[in-house]
Amino acid sequence: MFYYVLKYVILGPLLRLLFRPRIEGLEHIPEEGAAIVAGNHLSFSDHFLMPAIIRRRITFLAKAEYFTGPGLKGKLTAAFFRSAGQIPVDRSGKNAGQAAIDEGLGVLSKGELLGIYPEGTRSHDGRLYKGKVGVAVMAIKARVPVVPCAMVGTFEIQPPGKVVPRIKRVTIRFGEPMDFSRYAGMGDQKAAIRAVTDEIMYAILGLSGQEYVDEYAVKVKAAEAAQPKKFPRLRR
Repeated sequence: MFYYVLKYVILGPLLRLLFRPRIEGLEHIPEEGAAIVAGNHLSFSDHFLMPAIIRRRITFLAKAEYFTGPGLKGKLTAAFFRSAGQIPVDRSGKNAGQAAIDEGLGVLSKGELLGIYPEGTRSHDGRLYKGKVGVAVMAIKARVPVVPCAMVGTFEIQPPGKVVPRIKRVTIRFGEPMDFSRYAGMGDQKAAIRAVTDEIMYAILGLSGQEYVDEYAVKVKAAEAAQPKKFPRLRR
């Protein structure tokens, strides 16, 4: 109940008023039946803007940290995500990927929409990074279409680290549903799931126009964080 109140009464109308999103290709979202909506991830705002404009309910796999934060802010954030029907996923540990896949397949088995960010994390620099193969495994095993989605402009309104977003118009684009039925029974084959994942990322790239990086975002972030900080030289 809270999901629909939030979507149609509180947050949805507010987001439409403030950001006036341009919506392209909304007709590509199936009116019924299970499907995966796979998008780029540029901003915390993505969690709210895309669901606000899709007529159907969509469930996202959200990182567990949103549900375990300390203090009052952490409790409010956790309550919000739970009330909105989002599913916490522990991204640490050896079996984290399989746990996320199992949760996603559970959503799809009910004939619902599943939202996922194949990059696995927000882009820290606005570029599109290599996709993780979980989206392909779910698409093949559940035998559902994948609708590529591109958020355009959300990095500019709320890049990582910015709490309050700038008020600026954004664009949300959906591509044609992608059918991977030719890969039936190949959900455990590395070459197949890599090929499907890359095809999905290429479709997102075509919609977003981002620069593509053929590396995982998490690894790039870690490598940049490990580099020694450069301080400006003092003039004498």
